[in-house]
Amino acid sequence: MTVREHKLANGFRIVTERMEGLKSASLGIWVKAGGRHERPEQNGIAHFLEHMAFKGTTRRSALEIAEAIEDVGGYINAYTSREMTAYYARVLENDTDLALDVLADILLNPVFDPNEIEIERGVILQEIGQALDTPDDVIFDWLQEVAYPGQPLGRTILGPSERVGKFSRDDLVGFVSERYGPGEMILAAAGAVDHDRLVAAAERLFGDLSPGASPRATPARFSGGERREEKTLEQVHFALAFETPGYMDQAIYTSQIYSIALGGGMSSRLFQEIREKRGLCYTIFAQAGAYAETGMMTVYAGTSTSQIGDLAALTIDELKRSAEDMSDAEVERARAQMKAGLLMGLESPSSRAERLARMVAIWDRVPSLEETIGHIDAVTTADVRALGQGIAGSSAQALALYGPVAKAPTLEVLRQRLAA
Repeated sequence: MTVREHKLANGFRIVTERMEGLKSASLGIWVKAGGRHERPEQNGIAHFLEHMAFKGTTRRSALEIAEAIEDVGGYINAYTSREMTAYYARVLENDTDLALDVLADILLNPVFDPNEIEIERGVILQEIGQALDTPDDVIFDWLQEVAYPGQPLGRTILGPSERVGKFSRDDLVGFVSERYGPGEMILAAAGAVDHDRLVAAAERLFGDLSPGASPRATPARFSGGERREEKTLEQVHFALAFETPGYMDQAIYTSQIYSIALGGGMSSRLFQEIREKRGLCYTIFAQAGAYAETGMMTVYAGTSTSQIGDLAALTIDELKRSAEDMSDAEVERARAQMKAGLLMGLESPSSRAERLARMVAIWDRVPSLEETIGHIDAVTTADVRALGQGIAGSSAQALALYGPVAKAPTLEVLRQRLAA
C-alpha cells in the first residue's frame, strides 16, 4: 500500500492510497469548513450547506444525483463536524471517475433553489428537535458549550432553530464564497484507485478554481462551567470534561491511552469500579477528543437520581487514584486496544480515506502507520500518570447534567472533592 500526494497550482490537494486486492474505492472531498469556522450569525450554516449539496445542481436534479451513484451500486453521503465538512462516496473501481464527477458537481454547481431550501429547512429543524429529544446526544452539545463558552468551538453543529429558520440563499452562497476555496479542499481516496487518473480528473474539475485565503478560525480556550437541565426522565445523564492536548501536541497519544485505561472498555477502571462492582449504571465511558489547539477528555454516564451522587463521587475518586497508581499492565492493555482499533479500522477503504484527509488537513502530510504506532509505543506509564495528575490538578472543568438533577452534585462540589 502506497500513499501518494499531489497539490494543484491553486492549492487543491489530492492524496490516495491503493489497497491491492480490493474491487471498490472510497473517495471524497474534505473541506476545512466546519462549525468552528462560522460567525455567530452563521451558526448551523455549514451543516445546512451539507444538506443542500444533494438538492440539485445546474447539471443534475436531486434524484439524478442519487441515481447516478446508486445505478452503479454505490453509496454517497456527507457529514459536518466542528472542523470539517466531508462529501464522500463508495463505488466499484470502474466508477471512480463517475463518483468524482458527482462530488465535484454538488460542490461546484449547486443551485440552492429557494423551494428546496425551505424543504430542507424543515428537515433540519426536525433533526434539531430529534437531537433535543435524545438526552445522550444533546448533553454533549451542552458540555461543549460550557467547556468553550462564547466561542465558535462551543456552539452546536446543527445550530439553534431560530438561526436555521432564517438562513437565505445569499447566506449559503456567501459561506461557500468565504470557506470553499481550493486551498481548503482535500480529495482523498483509498482502495482500488489510480492516483494519476484521479489527479488528472481533479485538475480538469477543480483546477480552474481561483485560489484565495479563507479567514483563520478563532483560537479556542477551554474555560469550563456548568449546565444542568431539569427534565422528567428515568435517568440523570452526567457528562464531565477536562482539557487535554490538541492534535498538534505529541501528548495526544498519552491522553488517548489514559482515557482508554480510565473508561475505554469493559476492563477499564470506571467500568469495573462503578458498573461491575457497584452496579450504579448501565453505561459509563471516557473518551479523548482533540482539535487543532486544544482537546477534551469526557466522562459520560447515566444513572438514577438516587445514585448520581455516589457515581459522581466515585468518578472523581478514580480520576485522582489513576494519577497515582496507574499500572504498567493497564497502560499496556490500553496501548494494545488503541493500536488494534487503529489497524482494524484501516482495513476499510472508507476509514483509510478518512485518515488520509485528516492527516493532510492537520500536518499537510500523511504519517506512516509505523510512525503513528511508534508514537503510541513511546508512551510510558510515567507519562500517563503525569497527564492524570494534570487533569486531577486542573482548575477548569466542564459539567453537564440532564434529567432529574435536583440531587446531583454541583461542579463546585466535584471540584472540592478533586482538590481534597
